[in-house]
Amino acid sequence: MKVLSQKVDAFLKFIIALCLSLMAIFVFGNVVMRYVFNSGITWSEEVSRFLFIWLIFLGAILALKDNEHLGVDSLVKKLPVTGKKIVYIISNVFILITLVLVFNGSWKLTLLNVDQSSPAIGMPYAYIYVFGCIMSVSMAIIILVNLYRVIFKKIDVSQLIMTTDSEELVEQMELENGGTDKGGMKK
Repeated sequence: MKVLSQKVDAFLKFIIALCLSLMAIFVFGNVVMRYVFNSGITWSEEVSRFLFIWLIFLGAILALKDNEHLGVDSLVKKLPVTGKKIVYIISNVFILITLVLVFNGSWKLTLLNVDQSSPAIGMPYAYIYVFGCIMSVSMAIIILVNLYRVIFKKIDVSQLIMTTDSEELVEQMELENGGTDKGGMKK
């Protein structure tokens, strides 16, 4: 399972890097074409927009997998372990409900736009909206795996909640540096 997760992670990172690279090439190329040759690549802006949408959806999957989405945990940190688990489970159930709504809306938009094509490249808009379905299913799988781990495997919720305060980072750096202050002097 871990090997499959690592391969999917590497594949998504490759696709994201490819989307970002192609976006940069298309936009830069179009700028050069407009200012140097007084013409442009008609489809580059549209393709760049589509690549950006795909990049965002795929990046959201990776961010959820690595617990890198923004969150407010000031209340959760003050709760006992049982309270943390209950709040974690409730919040993830709400996320699952939201993902079901996102999937439903994306699926309806995908079906609605199968016959609609983009003006510059003629690609059906369904290819854009189906990424909402892919994202919501992928994120739901991640949430369900995390919920299973918390409920049945008895792991610590702090492994799944990755937020750290800036004060915690400073304390961690001080411990790693052997108790030195900002100037490198021993305290």
